[in-house]
Amino acid sequence: MKRVVFNQKGGVGKSTITCNLAAISASCGWRTLVVDLDPQCNSTHYLLGTAAEGATPNLADLFEQTLTIRFENRATQEYARPTPFANLHLMASSPKLEELMGKLESRYKIYKLRDALAELENDFDRIYIDTPPALNFFTRSALIAADRCLIPFDCDDFSRRALYALLANVDEIRADHNPALQVEGIVVNQFQPRASLPQQLVNALKNEGLPILPTYLSASVKIRESHQLAKPMIHLDARHKLSLEYRALHDHLETPAA
Repeated sequence: MKRVVFNQKGGVGKSTITCNLAAISASCGWRTLVVDLDPQCNSTHYLLGTAAEGATPNLADLFEQTLTIRFENRATQEYARPTPFANLHLMASSPKLEELMGKLESRYKIYKLRDALAELENDFDRIYIDTPPALNFFTRSALIAADRCLIPFDCDDFSRRALYALLANVDEIRADHNPALQVEGIVVNQFQPRASLPQQLVNALKNEGLPILPTYLSASVKIRESHQLAKPMIHLDARHKLSLEYRALHDHLETPAA
């Protein structure tokens, strides 16, 4: 199962949601891989801490390999490095991805991520893909490679307006490249139940028939501590309200439809 976490808007929690769901997946015994396609490297830093700076080989190396003819290439498995957390591996990002994007687009390497992850299907039970805050080459590559798409929503009117264009873009990728791609749902993030605006926005989306997932993720300063210490919530404080919400969201996603 390959899930992409995608939103063209920045600051909606893509990396946080990716890493926390992946950490819970790994804690449940699933062999889990995080693929960090964002040149900002947030997921890489979240899972590796200070070791992120020297994380090689990384995804820039993998994509660069596709641009050159070599007698012997690294096996795809070599790019999936272990993290400090059991069952959880990472394909690390690099700022060099930004430099490579134009070359990869011009050489039409849009299917290379899909091909690479197909080589890892027997090595991992769950793959979570973090994406940049833009509909660019790497995001399209992720949507082409994935089975399911999760869309973070941060209870903001600008985010609400952007959802329709985002869903249209996913539909286009599905029609042109990946007919199996499903929108698994919209993840309500940074939710404040005592504030009226977030509740109004979420209710409006529900009334419009959008696929809002039933577990909302609360706004909490604890998540900043989680980032700083490079520990997903399940490892920082398993009993915290936000940890329980992430677990409920994960369990909902893993429950077979009736």
